[in-house]
Amino acid sequence: MSIQTISTQDAVKLLQQGQSKAVLVDIRGDDEHRRERIDGAISQPLDKLMCNALDGKAQHADTVIFHCKSGMRTEQAKQILADKCPNQTVYILQNGLDGWKNAGQTTLLDHSQPIDIMRQVQIIAGSLVLIGVILGLTVNNAFFGLSAFVGAGLAFAGITGFCGMAKLLKFMPWNKA
Repeated sequence: MSIQTISTQDAVKLLQQGQSKAVLVDIRGDDEHRRERIDGAISQPLDKLMCNALDGKAQHADTVIFHCKSGMRTEQAKQILADKCPNQTVYILQNGLDGWKNAGQTTLLDHSQPIDIMRQVQIIAGSLVLIGVILGLTVNNAFFGLSAFVGAGLAFAGITGFCGMAKLLKFMPWNKA
């Protein structure tokens, strides 16, 4: 089965029809979904969806529209998403949540929720590299090792898909659900 891309305008029409039983499924992480989401979207993170079937309402819908932030994750996971919906019409929301907002549609934004884990990793890693360089230039050359350590960790995360810093950040009090 091939998955088609659907524009925000067409997705809104499908979702408003009601009789087609169309649902919107957000494959971003739980932390991303809690921070900002499309009203009515069902959260089914891709990592969990890969191991499980669609949940509840999405399982019984005639049409499933998957989305992520920019459309990149859904595009990369097309075959997985198609396999989860063998008897349904399946679409990917064009440009994801970003496309939804660019088309003038509203989202629910909860500022009390922390920013997503990967953005936290980027902020912390970037800050550590910057601190390492500044201290290396002004205090002692040994501080360049901090920048090298963080760079090696980021390279390892990119190669293996395992990010130790992200795993640690999930346990921080501000990231508890």
